[in-house]
Amino acid sequence: MTIRGPQVVDFLGHLLRHLPGKLLVVWDGLPAHRARMVSDFIAAQRGRLAVEWLPGYAPELNPVEYIWGYWKHHQLPNFCPRDFAQLSHQARRALRRMRRRPPLIRSFWHQANLSL
Repeated sequence: MTIRGPQVVDFLGHLLRHLPGKLLVVWDGLPAHRARMVSDFIAAQRGRLAVEWLPGYAPELNPVEYIWGYWKHHQLPNFCPRDFAQLSHQARRALRRMRRRPPLIRSFWHQANLSL
């Protein structure tokens, strides 16, 4: 599924409804993040929603990149799925295992902060 402006606005609206106070969203350069309707929505929030942009290419600043790297090298090395369904099943299992290890997940944030 391709993410477009309407989905981004829906997501931001959901965050604003469920999280009190000011919010900071850190984004990459996805075109949907830069869509006019998204910019208009953010402006309409009158400062409650702020956006910080990641540089054009800076995987070391994105904690998700550390998660994927760990996942590929430690959770599913040499895994060759027969089809997408098998890949999806194994990926979900690997992420559930990782979720039970909060110190591991926090370490990815720590690594990204060290890169700053």
